[in-house]
Amino acid sequence: MTLTIREALETEIEILLNFESGIIAAERPFDNTLKEGEIHYYNLLELIKSEKATVIVADVNNEVVGSGYAKILKAKPHQKYSEYAYLGFMYVKPEFRGQGINQKILQHLIAWSKEQNLTEVRLEVYDENVIAKNAYLKAGFKSNLLEMRMEIK
Repeated sequence: MTLTIREALETEIEILLNFESGIIAAERPFDNTLKEGEIHYYNLLELIKSEKATVIVADVNNEVVGSGYAKILKAKPHQKYSEYAYLGFMYVKPEFRGQGINQKILQHLIAWSKEQNLTEVRLEVYDENVIAKNAYLKAGFKSNLLEMRMEIK
């Protein structure tokens, strides 16, 4: 297996949109606030074009099998850093999972963040998504804040 982590291309948008659909399908069981039908989390073309973000793909033998992005965001005034990298769009095709590809994507995004002189990297994961949580813990992330919600009628 020859794995390459590289910048995503605008011409790969259909593949990336399929990955986004896969992410949403995997997360629907964890979030009953998501609308029914087709939804989108990301403006992928905007992210690809942005100087404040990088969208990367994992390429195995010339097949795009995974993705992720890092986007520079402004920190809240009370935080000790002014900007941080927010990671998202983490996806690996099911048949390629368990091979360390997600870890390589994370490493690449963290390296990009360091190149931007950032000292903080953040991401969000559903508390019940144990597989994803364990992958992020393995990469060195720590839980920080649990968001809680209640539907009122």
